[in-house]
Amino acid sequence: MTYSFHTELSRIWQNAVALYGNGHTTAGPFPIDDEIPILQSCGISKIDVFDYAEDWCLHQEPDIMTFILVHYERWNYFTEVQKGKPSIKQLDPSTLPAKSEHAGGVAWLPRILPKTRAKLRGELPDEVMYGCGGDRQFFQLNNIHPAEFLRVVRNYDDDDQRIIDWVLTRKNSSSLSSSSI
Repeated sequence: MTYSFHTELSRIWQNAVALYGNGHTTAGPFPIDDEIPILQSCGISKIDVFDYAEDWCLHQEPDIMTFILVHYERWNYFTEVQKGKPSIKQLDPSTLPAKSEHAGGVAWLPRILPKTRAKLRGELPDEVMYGCGGDRQFFQLNNIHPAEFLRVVRNYDDDDQRIIDWVLTRKNSSSLSSSSI
């Protein structure tokens, strides 16, 4: 990462939002190819930018800070764990648990766990977004920021029970409100 990582991602996101607003609403030909070297150096894909810009334009979320924080966590994993080498694997969307499944009584949790791991590793296929509407509802209901969840899943690795326990603690915590930091 460079000193200007956040400003570069901010510029790329703002440009993508403007492009989407000006009618560039298809992922494949989305005209940000000049940014691909910067994105690849961070372990970020073109579809990551498109998905976040599209959802912002259509739903006013996730915002620019969420985009930057989520992709900071991806960059961190990409450089520290993957040593700057992209994964050759890709999540098979048909293996994702059903949207209706629960873990520890928490809706969406079984589905978001493999998505989060795939996001960290850069293994999400184009048709799966980390931070989609279902994910956002999970985060809001459980008072979890998407970037924070990436870090928790990274820290607990494949220990689903520890992650479930962490989510339940957060969900049931009365000491942390959504308006406090």
